[in-house]
Amino acid sequence: MNWNEITSIADWQSLIADSETTPQLVYKHSTRCSISSVAKSRLERSAIPANVQFHYLDLIKYRSVSDQIAADTGVRHESPQVLLIVNGKCIYSETHMAINMEDIVAALA
Repeated sequence: MNWNEITSIADWQSLIADSETTPQLVYKHSTRCSISSVAKSRLERSAIPANVQFHYLDLIKYRSVSDQIAADTGVRHESPQVLLIVNGKCIYSETHMAINMEDIVAALA
């Protein structure tokens, strides 16, 4: 899996623009949380849909970016968390051990 790291509000805004043509998945990850590491590993071991770009946000380093994502999407911040962004809108979100690629793929259908 190729993760594109989100490190700034500008990265987030670019991702939103890109979602107009390609679905974008944001994985909010806490490097201090074992559940977050397990959920990330489960995603990485899954079959990856070809039509999605994957993004990684380190919540410890870039909490202000996470706060902006929550404000822009209306999805309350949690960790770990995935958000699927299509046409500038969050069409799917999940947290903790409920994060799995099968549900992400289903949300794209």
